[in-house]
Amino acid sequence: MNKFLLLFIAVPLIEMVVLIKVGQQIGALSTIALVVLTAIIGIALLKQQGIAMLNRANWKINQGQIPAREMAEGIVLAAGGALLLTPGFVTDALGFICILPGSRHFLLNQVLKNISISPIHQTHEQTHWHDAQSSQRDTYHQNTQQENKKDSGDVLEGDYERKK
Repeated sequence: MNKFLLLFIAVPLIEMVVLIKVGQQIGALSTIALVVLTAIIGIALLKQQGIAMLNRANWKINQGQIPAREMAEGIVLAAGGALLLTPGFVTDALGFICILPGSRHFLLNQVLKNISISPIHQTHEQTHWHDAQSSQRDTYHQNTQQENKKDSGDVLEGDYERKK
């Protein structure tokens, strides 16, 4: 059986059992209030962490760097937000793991250390096609630059008025 299918079956079942057990201990209304409260706290934390991550990504872009780690964090934050919006305590716990900085960084480190990046191998046909595209693009840019040089005469300044 597919692991993801099993996950989609198991998580709601586990969530229902936990909600029933908690509801028996503290009451139905208190359980509902607690689920809503964790969602509100989670969304506020998600907003704060998301803004911090976007600021780091912008800083890296301004430094001429690729914000690869920040993009990965964005995916984890989005998953955490979805988990927090899903009613239940188990999904809230998983959502908080994705959103809290310490656990998020640990989770990302575990995932990223198992990923290796290798160069893309191109076939001769792909390389030839790319070269043909490059030469067409270069020809276009050369023609455009020549046209711009022809048009680079005097600059006229003036005002305009739009009549209705």
